Amino acid sequence: MARMLRNAPLDVLIVAVAQTAGSALYGMVDVLNATGSIWQTLARAGTPSTPFRVRIVAPHLRPFRCGNGIPVIPDVAVHSNPDADIVIIPELWLAPDEHLGGRYPALNAWLRARYCAGAFLYSACSGSLMLAETGLLDGCEATSHWGYQDLFRHRFPQIRFRPEPNLCFSDPAGHIVTAGGTTSWHDLALHIIGRHVSPAEALRIAKVYLLKWHEEGQLPYTPLVRTQPHQDAVVQRCETWLADHYGQPGVVAQAVRHVRIPERTLKRRFKLATGLSLIDYVQNLRIEEAKRLLESSRRAVDEISADVGYEDPSFFRRLFRRRTGLAPRQYRQMFGAGGHVGR
Repeated sequence: MARMLRNAPLDVLIVAVAQTAGSALYGMVDVLNATGSIWQTLARAGTPSTPFRVRIVAPHLRPFRCGNGIPVIPDVAVHSNPDADIVIIPELWLAPDEHLGGRYPALNAWLRARYCAGAFLYSACSGSLMLAETGLLDGCEATSHWGYQDLFRHRFPQIRFRPEPNLCFSDPAGHIVTAGGTTSWHDLALHIIGRHVSPAEALRIAKVYLLKWHEEGQLPYTPLVRTQPHQDAVVQRCETWLADHYGQPGVVAQAVRHVRIPERTLKRRFKLATGLSLIDYVQNLRIEEAKRLLESSRRAVDEISADVGYEDPSFFRRLFRRRTGLAPRQYRQMFGAGGHVGR
C-alpha cells in the first residue's frame, strides 16, 4: 500500500456544501487531525507527528450551515484552485431520488483537475453522487449507501454500482475510492490512515476512537425489499399478491394465474418495472422475512427455512449468505435481540 513518502504533512481538503452531513465532515476532520498524536499522547508511546494538514474547502469562503443547521467555516474556496494530495467528499443529505446535477459546476471542474494532477479522491456514503456528477466514475465500479442504488441505476447507468462492499476502488491505481453507508467514513478514515501513514497508525486510531472496520460490508444492513415506484398496474397487483403468498409452493406459477397474463409476459414486465426478475423478488421477500424472524425470535434456523418456503435448509443457508453476506447464525448474533438457537 502507498505510504506517506515525505516529511511535510499531506494536504487534505474535505469538501463541504449545503447538503454535507456535519457529523461525517467534522468526524473526518477530527480523526485525521488526531492521527500521529492522540495515541502517542494518551499511551505515552512514541513521538507525536502531524502526517496530515486538514482543511475544509467549499464553493465560497463565506460561513454557512450544512445539513441539520451545523455551521461551517471554510478554510479555502474552490475558486482559488487550491492544491491537495487528498480530497475527501463526506456524506450528503439527499433524498433517494435527488441528485446534484447542475448545482456545483465549478466544484466538479476542480475535482476533475485535482484528479488529473494526481490527487487521491475519496468519497463516503452519498458523497459518491458528487463524484458521479464529475464523470470520473464513468465506466468504473463505485459504491454508496444502499438507498441510492436505484438512483445510480437510472441516472448513472454508465457506472457499475455495487451495493455490497464497504470500500470500492474505482480505478486501477486506487486514486478514486468510494465508501458505502452512513458510518462508512470510519472505514474510509482508517483506509486513508493505513494507506498514507501506516497500518499500525490506523489500528491505533481505531483503538482510540473505537472505530469498527465493517468487514461484513453493507449487505447485512440492506433491506432486500424496497418500494420501486412504477406505473404498471399488473405488476403492482402481482407485488401485492406476492406480499401475502411468497412462502407458498409454486408461488411463481400461482402469481401468473392470479394476474391472468402469459408467464413470459409477466416476467418481462416485472423485470422492466422493478429491476428484478420475478424469482429474485420472491427470494428477497422470503429472505427479508427470515431476517425478521432471526432478529425477533429464538426459533431454529431449519424451522425458519421451512416457514419462509424452503424445504431444503442447506439451500436456504446458501441463499441467505448470498443475499446478506452472512450465515443465518452470524446474522442472528449481529442483530438478534435474544441470543440464538439452532445453527
